[in-house]
Amino acid sequence: MAFLSRKLPAILPVTKHVSRVGWRQTSILPRFMTTVTTNFFFLQMYNTAATQTACEPHEPTFLKSVESYFDTASKLSNVSEGTLSHIRAVDSMLRVTFPIELDNGKIEVIEGYRAQHSRHRLPVKGGIRYSEEVDLQEVEALASLMTFKCAVVDVPFGGAKGGIKIDPSRYTLDQLERITRRYTMELCQKKFIGPGLDVPAPDVGTGPREMSWIMDTYRQFNLSDVNSQGCVTGKPLEQGGVRGRTEATGLGVYYGVREFLSYPEVQKKTGLSGKMKDTTVVIQGFGNVGYYAAKFFESNGAKVIGVGERTGGIYDPQGLDVESLYNYYRENSSFKGFSDRAELMDESVQILERECDILIPAALERQIGLRNADKIKAKIVGEAANGPVTPGAHEAMEKRGIVVIPDLLLNAGGVTVSYFEWLKNLSHVRFGRMNKKWDESVRSKLLNVVEENAGRTLTEAERKQIVHGAEEADLIYSGLEDTMISSCEETRQTAKLKNVDYRTAAYVNAIQKIGAVYEGSGMIFMN
Repeated sequence: MAFLSRKLPAILPVTKHVSRVGWRQTSILPRFMTTVTTNFFFLQMYNTAATQTACEPHEPTFLKSVESYFDTASKLSNVSEGTLSHIRAVDSMLRVTFPIELDNGKIEVIEGYRAQHSRHRLPVKGGIRYSEEVDLQEVEALASLMTFKCAVVDVPFGGAKGGIKIDPSRYTLDQLERITRRYTMELCQKKFIGPGLDVPAPDVGTGPREMSWIMDTYRQFNLSDVNSQGCVTGKPLEQGGVRGRTEATGLGVYYGVREFLSYPEVQKKTGLSGKMKDTTVVIQGFGNVGYYAAKFFESNGAKVIGVGERTGGIYDPQGLDVESLYNYYRENSSFKGFSDRAELMDESVQILERECDILIPAALERQIGLRNADKIKAKIVGEAANGPVTPGAHEAMEKRGIVVIPDLLLNAGGVTVSYFEWLKNLSHVRFGRMNKKWDESVRSKLLNVVEENAGRTLTEAERKQIVHGAEEADLIYSGLEDTMISSCEETRQTAKLKNVDYRTAAYVNAIQKIGAVYEGSGMIFMN
């Protein structure tokens, strides 16, 4: 389809679980068994080279950034203080440790997390990432962001996030499978997974393969659950996945930027014509999100002139062939040697400072901070990654007239199509199966009438194009496009009404929607 407009003797006491309801139970468990903790234990500062290059030491952590954005918007939301406090806090936090035997016979203890930020709607939803940088703070921040993201695009999920603190490249396929299945066992035993409870998805370092392992493990513990396929999304197609999920986040990024580009006030502020054709695009991050975003921009007339990855960056004002560059990078793990005329950079963050019309940070959080915010030359910054801009940098860019399209809106394509996959798994039928031929039959009859009255018979190719009934991918793309159009317009209208930037507007919309659910339910046991 064309591109579219897991025997160690040590023992210590463990706190099992603390939730907002306020009950606590303690017990003595083996050290490397499950530990469920509150959100004020095991805090680690997210302090790595990859996310500190652009930020001053005093700038807030990722979690603090999300809270800062929330606090700013909450003052404009007209939601009560009690409800705001409820929304702001993380509901539950799971921390697990378990041993795995390596090929050399050594035992390594693996650490994993799962956070459920808000259960105002069930199930909660959020990805699972494999990274050495995973910690409690990061998972909490991402879970919070997922809550707001789902609300912004009207996906009826609460927010969650999970992660395992490993570098997946250091493990064999067998070891990764054992780690994934053991982690899933812990989630099953503590009721942190299920089609009506908590539905994970892929994230950094994971993909359809890991989602298949998770689903299969869940099924072994829930043999009678007829909806077990819906315990996780982002699965391969043959395992209950949905067509269009792989490219969903990147496609959503394209749709969102396209919509904002069409708004007269954005055109006036940026000086852009409003047309995608001939705009220049720089993308930091060439994984699933960045690659597909680049493909969609390119196929719709934009010129991709810069790409950054963890090994460096490449910049060519004359344009880059996205598919050729992607294949070259996959084979060589570097951009060196791809082009004689292109400028090469040693660090990924350097690509952010190159001149372009549209800048898409699609890599890690905290990539644009106070150290480089004044060096950004783009007219529009579209946050395809989660939390790529710190509050200070956001404010600095807004003052300079740069339009910032926020992450909780722009990269919501993934969770939107995950929602569609979940619906498919619960309905046990492929989208389009029931109506495709019926639609084609009706269109064919209508076309016959038109041909008779027009006195002209269409060619077979013309008829096939007009009569064609919607396939699953067509419906997924259509649903995603409609969602992004509506959510962007809603954000735009709130920004005008409140006279605020688009990030604040998106948070205001999310807070109001979540607050309405909490206050409408009466929040049992609160009083």
